[in-house]
Order: sequence, then structure tokens, then C-alpha cells
Amino acid sequence: MDRDAGVIVSRAARARPRPAVALGALGIATSGIFIDLSGASPGTATFFRCALALPLLWPLARGERRRTGGLSWRGGVVAAAAGAFFAGDAMLWTQAILEVGAGVTAVLVNTQVIIVPLLSSLVDRERLPRSFPVVVGCMGTGIVLTGGILGTGVSGDAPARGTVHAVLAALCYSGFLFLLHRGGRTEGVVQSYCGVLISAAAVSITVGVLWQGITVTPGWVALGWLALTAVCGQVGGWLLVALATSRLSSTVSSALLMLTPVGALLLGALVLGERPTLPQLLGCALILASAYAASGSFHRRFTNTGGKPRDSASWTDRAEQPDRNGLP
Repeated sequence: MDRDAGVIVSRAARARPRPAVALGALGIATSGIFIDLSGASPGTATFFRCALALPLLWPLARGERRRTGGLSWRGGVVAAAAGAFFAGDAMLWTQAILEVGAGVTAVLVNTQVIIVPLLSSLVDRERLPRSFPVVVGCMGTGIVLTGGILGTGVSGDAPARGTVHAVLAALCYSGFLFLLHRGGRTEGVVQSYCGVLISAAAVSITVGVLWQGITVTPGWVALGWLALTAVCGQVGGWLLVALATSRLSSTVSSALLMLTPVGALLLGALVLGERPTLPQLLGCALILASAYAASGSFHRRFTNTGGKPRDSASWTDRAEQPDRNGLP
């Protein structure tokens, strides 16, 4: 992506934020499908999806640097730390895809919607809404049903273990979002995103060597699927969402981002032949409803308090944050 094309994309995303977020969410939804088709290990998949996206983003980052200046030392540190969390999220998420399926995993990662405000409450003493315990209970029930802990004949090779990996991925994802929220940056979106990807690529190599290994030459077929992940998920997905969300309320953004897990479920069924059981589908519905209720309750609390700083219940509250979801 050259600098002029990047400027056009940036302006278009801000001018039409709803279609941009919707398109970005659908782009992110394809990531799990492409990674599953690649058959790559978690470390290999995470490294290549980040590394292959950087050449496309670099010209855009350079143009942004000329217009707004470079990242500060503090911004670079935050991006590096956030990238480490992003790597943990992506690797655990990739492992979960192999165990419980791409569609179900995308839904499970939405548990970050309740983890991020819990971190804010513990660290920043931000008050949680009264409905929060109910939302947590509903989401917990959804996780149990989705993981197939109470039933048999569930989809995936190891659904219970995959559910644990997906929830751990959501914890890493929450740490990633929480760091960005506390950073309070007003610096360039693309430069920071490049910093996140560089850090994530480096961490994935280090951890991947110790966990299931790294394949430097995964083969042309696997490399092609990972390149599609980088283009559709990392660039076409995350970047569009990051550029457009400042123009929307958190409620609207959260509703549009529900297209990611829903799209992943549909694509998993159509492309990979995944067939979640009825209890798993019920669990997915509970998780999605709880995620939307949580983001909506925090948005209402922000509105009712006259515009005080928002809680970090939804990563869509800040445009400078890059994004998974549901997806990595």
C-alpha cells in the first residue's frame, strides 16, 4: 500500500465509519479460517501474519510520520508492550482454532468485554455498573456451554482444552487493550500499529521456539494462506477498524463488531465444515448477547455521567487502538 493510497483509505474510513467498521470486522472474521487452512503452528502463524503485513503498512506509517511527527519514547514502549500481549493472544487463539474450531474460538475471545473493565476496576478504581455481575454470570454460562463441558458430541478435536486456550487468549487481548487505554495516546494510529506488529513478531519467534516450534519455510500453500491473513485480517481488518471507530459511539461500534464472531461462525460452517452442537450455539448466543449488553451498559454510564472518561469496557472507545476479537 503506497502513501497516497493509504491517505485515501484513511480519509474514506473516517468519512464513512459505519461501512468501514463493518468491512473491517468481516475482514477480521476471515483470519481464523485462513490460519486453520494454513495448518501452521501458533508461533509460525503469528510471526508471518504480522511480518507480512508490515511492508503494506510501512509506506502509510512513513506518510503519517511526515504529517504528524514520530512516536514518542513512551508511545514506543506502550506499543512494544501491547505487541507482546497481542502475540500471546494470537498464539493462544491459533491453538484454540485447532482444538475447538475457528468460528467458536472467535466467539469465545469476546469474553475480553468483561475482562477489560475488571482490570480497570482493580487498577484504576473505576466503578462497574450494577448489571455487571449478571452479565458475568451469563457469559460464564455461555463459556461452559460453548466449551462442551456439559455435553458430548461437540465440535472440535479438544473443545474443553480449546476453550481454556481461547479464554487465556482473551486475557492477553484484554491486557493489550488495557495498556493502550492507559497509554492515552494521541499519536499516529498507523505508526503505533506497526510498533505493535514488530513487537508481536519478535515475541512470537521467541515463544514459538519453545512452544511447538517455528517453521521458517512453511511452504507456498501455507504461506499463501498466511499472506491472506495479513492482508484481510491485519491490514484490511484491524486498520480499518482502528481508523474509523473514533467517528462512532461505542454502542454502534460494538454492534458492528459483532459481525466478526458471527461471520467467523458462518465461514467456519461454510468453508471448514464446522458444525457446532445446539448447546454450543446456545453458548455462543449467550456470549454475544452478554458482550453487547456489557458494552452498552458502559456506554450508557459514560453518557449519564456527563461525558466523564469512559471505562475501557470496549476497545472501540478509542480510535488510536489497533483490533480482534473478537479477534486477533
